[in-house]
Amino acid sequence: MPKTFRVGLIGYKFMGRAHSNAWRQAPKFFDLKANIEMHTICGRNEAGVRAMAERWGWRKYVTDFRQLVQDPDIDLVDVAVPNNMHPDIVIAAAEAGKAVACEKPLARSLKEAKPMLAAVKKAKVPSFVWFNYRRVPALAFARQLIAAGRIGKVFHVRAQYLQDWIKDPNMPLTWRVSKSGTGTGALGDLGAHCIDLCRFLTGDEFTEVCGVLNTFVKQRPLGAMVGGLDASTAKGPKKMGKVDVDDATIFMTRFASGALGSFEATRFATGHHNNNFVEINGEKGAIRFSFPNFSTLEFFDDTLPRSEKGWRKISVTVGQDPYSGKYWPADHVIGYAETFINTAADIIEHLAGKTKTFHANFEDGLRTQEVLEAVVVSAAEKRWVNIKEFR
Repeated sequence: MPKTFRVGLIGYKFMGRAHSNAWRQAPKFFDLKANIEMHTICGRNEAGVRAMAERWGWRKYVTDFRQLVQDPDIDLVDVAVPNNMHPDIVIAAAEAGKAVACEKPLARSLKEAKPMLAAVKKAKVPSFVWFNYRRVPALAFARQLIAAGRIGKVFHVRAQYLQDWIKDPNMPLTWRVSKSGTGTGALGDLGAHCIDLCRFLTGDEFTEVCGVLNTFVKQRPLGAMVGGLDASTAKGPKKMGKVDVDDATIFMTRFASGALGSFEATRFATGHHNNNFVEINGEKGAIRFSFPNFSTLEFFDDTLPRSEKGWRKISVTVGQDPYSGKYWPADHVIGYAETFINTAADIIEHLAGKTKTFHANFEDGLRTQEVLEAVVVSAAEKRWVNIKEFR
């Protein structure tokens, strides 16, 4: 009889919906070695969390995360709330002996993240970070190509995460643009994905960084953002609050291998609603990916005769990656939601013992947090910062 893992989810807004869909759909597309029970969902607004439980099929709902964490029936605590709440929940869950899955970044700062890793290590419980871009099929395939040596020694890594949803100055001040809620702005929200993705693709480590942070809109109206996305229709009261996180960041890096990297994360890139872009250039070839072209990987093979060289667009839907064949026939594309479904499936397979290691875990999360911290220090002190300073 397959084991059943009972999941408790804390958070019911944007990421709560993405995670709920993932837990619900994973067993429908994957032949998992264990079952999933959507046991309890937690949110502070009782009416909201009750409606969420009914809509998505959670068996129970609670309004206090401690009640969920202490429930002996729950095996895995999934944390999908603002960054300032991560440490308390994660540490409590680990101390209660639960496996823990946490949204990125781990915390608002490296100081907060370190005890989180220490807690899961001390409790000897599995840890998972929802770096969902690792499970984009095209990027999983890109990793395979790089690991197989198809692009050879890496020279350059360039990554951009471009959005434009907060450039309207009338968008209210929310936790995503407040240091008390998020720690950093575009850097932690978007740059964390770029940092983790490049570690995942190359297997390389950041050694030092040099960066700048910039805030374009210094004050915003106080109030709740409408719908979580549409800044153009959000109308807050006239009372203003200070924006104390970055709207945009640009930083350079050196990797342990000797490769150079350039990174940009911004929520002011007019014309880009959600573009996660990465290009890696090596001695034998190169790869590049852009999120709007989700099911396509571009590959340049520099070992071909000169007359045959050029960027090739590969449709990653026909079995090249670990997730092809789980959904639809070739060229029936999947999308953003499936990256979370893929993650949920991999979490359950790991808990069931099918895989010995899981990526990304809290160790990976801490490596990303170190780079984020180094960029913050670099921008403040206007110097190159070595990652070793934080270990």
